Formats: sequence, C-alpha cells, structure tokens
Amino acid sequence: MIRVTDNRRNFQPSLAWALGLAVVFGVGALAIAADPEGLKPSEELAIKWLPKPFPVENSAAKTEAEMKAYTELVSGTDLKFEMVPIPSGKFLMGSPDTEEGRGEDEGPQVEVELAPFWMATHETTWDLYEEWSFELDVQRRKLKSEEASDWDKIADAVARPTKPYTDMTFEMGKRNKPAICMTQYAAQFFCKWLCAKTGRYYRLPTEAEWEYAARAGTKTAYSFGDDAEALDEHGWYFDNSDDAYQEIGQKKPNPWGLYDMHGNVSEWVLDQYIPDAYKKLAAKGGLVSNPFFVPKTEIPLAVRGGSWDDDPQRLRSAARRGSNKDWKMQDPQIPQSIWYLTDATFLGFRVVRPLELPTEEQAKVYEPDPQIMLDYKEAQGGKE
Repeated sequence: MIRVTDNRRNFQPSLAWALGLAVVFGVGALAIAADPEGLKPSEELAIKWLPKPFPVENSAAKTEAEMKAYTELVSGTDLKFEMVPIPSGKFLMGSPDTEEGRGEDEGPQVEVELAPFWMATHETTWDLYEEWSFELDVQRRKLKSEEASDWDKIADAVARPTKPYTDMTFEMGKRNKPAICMTQYAAQFFCKWLCAKTGRYYRLPTEAEWEYAARAGTKTAYSFGDDAEALDEHGWYFDNSDDAYQEIGQKKPNPWGLYDMHGNVSEWVLDQYIPDAYKKLAAKGGLVSNPFFVPKTEIPLAVRGGSWDDDPQRLRSAARRGSNKDWKMQDPQIPQSIWYLTDATFLGFRVVRPLELPTEEQAKVYEPDPQIMLDYKEAQGGKE
C-alpha cells in the first residue's frame, strides 16, 4: 500500500474549490497516492458539493456485487451515455520483454490490484462535450425561459472554456465522433460539470485503471490476442482510418464491453507521465494497490491507447506516451490556451466512476489544478 502526501494539493476543501474557482496553493513534490487506509462506505465519504443523484435505473450500488451496467442521463438535456462495471482484481501492469513493439517505459511488469469502478463504454463525444464547453444547456434554458434545477445551479458554477479559435474537429466531423484537442485540464473540468449534472462522481481514469480495463482480463498485447493482423476488426489506426477519427462503437468491443480501447483516439488519464514509473512501483516490493502518480508539472502527462494516426504497436494495451508542448504548437494565442491542444487531433478521453466515493481530502488529487488558471491570468496581465 502506497501513501504519500502531495503538498501541492494540501488546501482545505470548500464549495469554491469544489466548483473549480481559483485557489492559491504551493507546489510540492511528486506523489504516489493509493488506497488510503480506513476508507469505508459511509455518508462521511460524500463529496459535500455533489448534488443528490439524478434518477437513473441501475446506477446505484453499495457493493461490487450490486454493480450493473446503466445508461447515464445528463439532467436538463436529452444526452446519455453508457457505463459498464469493471470488477476489482489484480493484473500485471506493463508488458513482458518478449512483446513485439514494446517500449522501454512499459517495464518491469508490476502486479497491481484495483478497486471496482464503472467505465464509459465509449469515448466522450462532441455532442456531450460541447454541451459543457459551449454552455448549450444554459442557452437552452434561457431560450425556453426554464428555471434552473438543483443540478443546473451547481453545474452553472463550474468553469467552462473560452471559445475555440478554430474548428477543433479539423473537418473530421462531429456526429457520434469523439471530442478531441482538449487539454487534460479541460477534460477534468468537464468531469466536474458531469458530476454536477448527474449527482454521481465522475473523473478521468488513472493509468492503472485504464490499462486494467483495456486488457479486460487478458495478458496478450491486445485484448483480442497478440496478432496485429486482427486489428482491423477491433480498432481504428493509420492503415484503416482514412486519415481521420471515426464514429464511436463501430469496431468489436473488448471482453468487458468497452469500445475503441485500441485506436480511434488516444485518451487522457490522470497520472504524470514518468518513463520509469514501473521501476518506482517495483522498488516498493510486492503487490501495489491502486497506484496513481499525482501530477507535479503540466508536461508530460500520461496518455493511453493508440489513435487513428498510429501504427499497430501504439494500440497495444500496455503502450504509453507522455504529452508534449508541441501538441499546441500552432496555437496563435498569447498566452497559449489552457483549454485546447491545436495539434492533438488524435487525443480525447472517457470517464470512470469509482464504486467507493472518495473523501473530500482524497478527491483533491483528482481535481484540475487551480494554479493553471492563476498562471494563465497572470500571463494575460490579470485579465479575465
């Protein structure tokens, strides 16, 4: 069990913090947060600002045995998406030395155990993402002269991006296609908005959760085996994508019902990207519970899964990469945007929901970093 305090996020939780308003705090050391002791289901674990759950069939569970697949409904909209339960368990994170296409940052393999969670069956699509980013829910209520619901009142206080400076689809289309070109910071704020609109706690997955879900109980290079020749049936990549991302869910799902874990778009996870992360975990010795490398710097952050623009080796379950400053190289703004990555046309995300709610203190490490907004405003000369 690994427990290290991260001073960078060591400030008192409040409603203002929960809603993503600017809070000043110091920068501390890199942390590995995992499986805090004494965590038991109780009302004390509730995120205090989280509203009551919006009624959705099969979405409630107190134990892993009670977890079911469900269709999440986003209050105040006609939007919905599918969530499936991911069982608790153990797996070998990383790849063996013999795996074809293996990167040096994929080893040594480490035995990891994870708590249960739900995961979105598909990548977050443009229609859902832009409901938040363009404030479409707010505009719709104004046009219809509708009162804001309890969920809306909290969601409306969550920060939203500035208007994009170009078409972020780059003419690849939007309908049923994954949203792309957002920073991890933007994806995290989307998750906060989603929490407010549903009353359920959503966030990005950790690296460990993502790989565990991608493998779906398998030990092979891909969830369907080791043969990259079979990839056409399971994922979009350079050879079959026609130089663009594709509609979600067109290929076969993995054994746990997750689509596009191999290809289409790469996906944000929460961790700092550390090339020798597995060596650090292995040095602890034995089984590692719920590992998570809390970010210390904006770059590099971890990204998992290959994309429509990648060769097969990048689509393997264990393949890793870190974010790069060149992903916003063409951004003409000064300072460059904290919301958009002009050159990351291959990058999106999907959400997870842990069975066990974190405490306010534990939830801090999954939050968007308030210092990012403070630094951005300072670079703008204090402008909003």
